[in-house]
Amino acid sequence: MGQYLPIFAMLVLAIIFAAVSRVISQLLAPRQPSEAKSSPYECGIVPDHATPERLPVKFFLVAMIFIVFDIEIIFLFPFAVVFRSLGGFGIAAVLIFTAAVFESFVYLIGNGALDWGPVKHLRRSDIVSPARTATSTIRRVGLEGRSTKEAA
Repeated sequence: MGQYLPIFAMLVLAIIFAAVSRVISQLLAPRQPSEAKSSPYECGIVPDHATPERLPVKFFLVAMIFIVFDIEIIFLFPFAVVFRSLGGFGIAAVLIFTAAVFESFVYLIGNGALDWGPVKHLRRSDIVSPARTATSTIRRVGLEGRSTKEAA
């Protein structure tokens, strides 16, 4: 039990520090709320209305690529340290893991996660018919009361 005493002491100190910090901030914090202080700060731009668009799916696909490669590095680093002692089982496990990572990467690329800029237009130009335009296929949401110049 004595070997856990330092861990228990650190846990108690952390709880005490959090409680004291919370109480002091409640006692000493200035209480003069205003609309400007309550609104979110976005690069100095004052929001006058909510944006009608949502984040594009490509944003989430790029985030998935980042997470997949982070996890790959986290799992491959320990393997690289002890790969000689693992033998055939270790090689098989890493090959299965690498196949799963590669499959997720192929899925993301297939869904267009890395199609940006002019390459995107060259790649997709033969798939889309010329009859389809942004006005015929995209439903505009949240544009009531806005001028056509702002909507474009």
